[in-house]
Amino acid sequence: MYSPDLDLTETADSCSPPGAAPAEPALRADARRNRDQIIAAASHAFADEGADVPMEEIARRAGVGVGTLYRRFADREALVLAVIRDSVEAVVLEMRRAAAEEPLAWDALVCAVDHSRQLKLSLRASNLLSARHPAARDDARLRDLRSELIDVIDGLVTAAQREGTLRPDVGTGDVMFLFSQVYRATSSDAEEIAAKRALAILLDGLRTGPKSTLPGRALSAQAVRRAVKRSTTTT
Repeated sequence: MYSPDLDLTETADSCSPPGAAPAEPALRADARRNRDQIIAAASHAFADEGADVPMEEIARRAGVGVGTLYRRFADREALVLAVIRDSVEAVVLEMRRAAAEEPLAWDALVCAVDHSRQLKLSLRASNLLSARHPAARDDARLRDLRSELIDVIDGLVTAAQREGTLRPDVGTGDVMFLFSQVYRATSSDAEEIAAKRALAILLDGLRTGPKSTLPGRALSAQAVRRAVKRSTTTT
C-alpha cells in the first residue's frame, strides 16, 4: 500500500489547527438527506446550464419543494458556496482513497484523475461558480479545503517522483494545471472523448522515460499558493 510522508488517512476535521474554519453543525438524518440531494442537483444543474439556473429548477431536480431548498440555503450565494465546498471536499476524499488503495503513487494519481466523475464535475462547477461569486474566494473553509487538496496532490507527486514513475522536471503546480485544463470545459459526448484523449497524451508525457526538455521551470505547490493568494487580494 502506498504511504507518502503526508498522512493521507487522517480526516481534515480530526485535528483542526488554530485559525481553521469551524465545522458545520450536525444535521438530522432527513435534513442531511435533503441537503445532499439539493447540492447534488445544484452541482449538475450549474455544470449543465450555467450559474444562473433558476432555484426552482434545482429544487425540481432535487425532488424537494422550493421552501425546503430555501430553508437549507438562504439564497443563491449560500447554495453556490456549499456546492463548491462539497465538490472540493469530494475531490480531496477521492485522492485520499486512491492513495490508500493503490500500490504506487503514480497509480493513485492516475486512478483519482482518470476515473473520478466527481473530479470532472467539481472542476467544471467550481471553475464556473468561483469566477461569478466572490464569496467563494473569501470563504475560510474553502481556503482550508483547497490547501488540503494541494497538500494531497503534492504528496502524490513527490512520492511518484521518488519511486521513479513521474518525470522529475515537473512540479505539483504543473500537474494541477494540466489536469484542470483537461476537464475545464467538457460538456458534450464529443468533448468527453477529446478530454479522454488529451488525458492519455498528458499522462504519457508525465511518465518517466525519454522526453523533451521543458521550457521554464517547474511550478511548485508554493507557486500555486502564491497565485491563489494573489487572486484573492486583487479581486
